[in-house]
Amino acid sequence: MRALRDAIGSGRLAPGTRLPPYRTLAADLGIARNTAGNAYAELVEEGWLTARQGSGTRVAARPEPLDTGRARAPVRRTWRRPAHDLMPSSPDASAFPRTAWTASVRRALAAAPHDAFGVGDPRGRIELRTALAEYLARARGVRTTPERIVVCSGFAHGLRLLCSLLRGTIAVEAYGLDFHREIIAGAGLRTHPLTVDERGARIDELPATRAAAVLLTPAHQFPTGGPLHHRRRAAVVNWAGSTGGLVIEDDYDGEFRYDREPVGAVQGLDPERVVHLGSVSKSLSPAVRLGWMVLPGRLVDDVLAAKGPREMWSGVVEQLTLADFIARGSYDRHLRRMRRIYRHRRDRLAATLARRAPHIRVSGVAAGLHAVLELPPGTEEAALRAARRQGLALDGLAAYRHPDSTMPALDGLVIGYGTPPEHAFANALDALCLALPDAPAPTPDPGPRP
Repeated sequence: MRALRDAIGSGRLAPGTRLPPYRTLAADLGIARNTAGNAYAELVEEGWLTARQGSGTRVAARPEPLDTGRARAPVRRTWRRPAHDLMPSSPDASAFPRTAWTASVRRALAAAPHDAFGVGDPRGRIELRTALAEYLARARGVRTTPERIVVCSGFAHGLRLLCSLLRGTIAVEAYGLDFHREIIAGAGLRTHPLTVDERGARIDELPATRAAAVLLTPAHQFPTGGPLHHRRRAAVVNWAGSTGGLVIEDDYDGEFRYDREPVGAVQGLDPERVVHLGSVSKSLSPAVRLGWMVLPGRLVDDVLAAKGPREMWSGVVEQLTLADFIARGSYDRHLRRMRRIYRHRRDRLAATLARRAPHIRVSGVAAGLHAVLELPPGTEEAALRAARRQGLALDGLAAYRHPDSTMPALDGLVIGYGTPPEHAFANALDALCLALPDAPAPTPDPGPRP
């Protein structure tokens, strides 16, 4: 690695020079492939090299040759796109259904009444709310009418609107998205963590929190995985009924279930105590800034008042397009196609790890677009550093842990298998395996006792 730095710094290796694949380099030098791969990855991270799909590893371009014997002004680091994106943040952008979406745009514009292009309804277009009411009832077991649906720009927007109506404390899962907690805190509310186990959030801890509401991911707990157990689903509805509390249901990954039919929405158990929030950010694209709130009747007017000026409303053309996309069955067809793709990727991830890292347990794979790789205690930070050296963007479980949680900390990597395009997935898995910790050494057999 030092020799490569010197060669680049002295100009012997010019910017743009393509280096041999790390496997070839390892064979030529008689060293381990992991050693060569880690050296390349570290030089990429330091800015000496670049690594891009299809173009190999090359010497990075620089504004002037480096002179290691001359003092230089500090160089401000700039953000570089990772070679492999395994963040659990978005679906495969290359799979967006452009042809079907374009057809829906044309039909929606041709059929739109003139008033669609005037001052609109803060609840959202009736065409979209009607399509959503039918779809959510059929696919998610939601009980509602178009009058109780308010269109928003995504889950975060809906959560902000709800938080503006609440006071005091919101109970949240001990592992969850930190920016959701930031939204709650930004509204002047406190959060209280609930322990999460293999059955989801511990609802029996709710009464002691004295919370006005609870935010849950019942369909597929994020990030640890798994649905909320049916007894706990009933328990949280009973809690809301007995205390006047509100259940905020984040329908995260509700459409992507692989082992059986998707788990129905908690909202169907008590539409007057549960707010159901959904969006198309994972099922379709985060670029389509559309979501929905299925509200108890008593909250509709308050939410509309909180929604405020019409500049904050979602675009009409997008709403009409999504309404047509759903009504024509294109949304269902897209989801069926993506379930097959994501299930195949999940299976490839599990099979690759079983073959190359059998000591790593994979969990949370029955649904969603991510998996958790469980690590030995105390190894998460080292694994994240190794992943960065491999050009991987991914998260550890610690990033999602509530700072006030008293449950034992979990070590693991959260692997999003939805984001990489299909042609790049194999290389991403290869880099991931190189970043994982080795299996622990076997305990020596002490032999027979004397």
